Amino acid sequence: MVQNYTLCRLTNQEFDTLSGIIYEQFGIKMPLAKKTLLECRLQKRLRALELENFAQYIELLFSSGGLSQELFPMANVVTTNKTDFFRESAHFDFLKSLNWDSYFGGEAKGKMLKAWSAACSSGEEPYTLSMVLKETGEFDHQILATDLSQEVLQKAVTAIYSEERVRPVPLHYKQKYFLKNKDPKKPLLRVGPEIRKKVTFRQMNLMDSELDAGGKMDLIFCRNVLIYFDRPTQEKVIRKLCAHLKVGGYLFIGHSESISDFRLPLVQVKSTIYRKS
Repeated sequence: MVQNYTLCRLTNQEFDTLSGIIYEQFGIKMPLAKKTLLECRLQKRLRALELENFAQYIELLFSSGGLSQELFPMANVVTTNKTDFFRESAHFDFLKSLNWDSYFGGEAKGKMLKAWSAACSSGEEPYTLSMVLKETGEFDHQILATDLSQEVLQKAVTAIYSEERVRPVPLHYKQKYFLKNKDPKKPLLRVGPEIRKKVTFRQMNLMDSELDAGGKMDLIFCRNVLIYFDRPTQEKVIRKLCAHLKVGGYLFIGHSESISDFRLPLVQVKSTIYRKS
């Protein structure tokens, strides 16, 4: 058993090897400036695997079956998972203002809308989306929520959040769609069953050549994930997502992201909101 993990350091050559694997497998570009960050995050894997140094970790990755076995545990520690309820609320305001009868080409009532949260993290985004769609009262909906990290998906499925995490949720939604813990010593809330049952969580790597989303989507949210990719990878990812978007459906990206120079079957309708043409 290794005792002194904090003394393990990542050499530049080891960083190049590991960052190359991360880019190839996950599309995440890691410049040398992030060497210390990667070093700190991968220490968790060295501890879990009882390895003495990064050279042994690299040897494991290149061993028979090593990469496939370690791929998602590695993803759990190297990916950044930052999200909030009602994050970038202009997107949800846009959905509230849509003429859904017009979108469905007739009466919206009784129709089924399919949405995809393509980097759902710990679940705040798809649950927010479900609450907003539920409030329309006009149609039913199903949401596919995917992420690379199995660890955050486990948190998302439980749907339990601290009061601080739920603070951005408007009071009306909070009272209607959340269950409060009866123990005052545990200030936790859980998303109610009528919202939870609308969201299906699944592990997915956007770098996979084929993405199985289970059919065409009316809405796709891919927000604040493109910033971790280089431009060629960004375009590849968006092209794959567009293949799963219905004509007339909407794509939402993060407010710090841009796809304006890509040749895509999309028309911009608002800042960071696109419609498939």
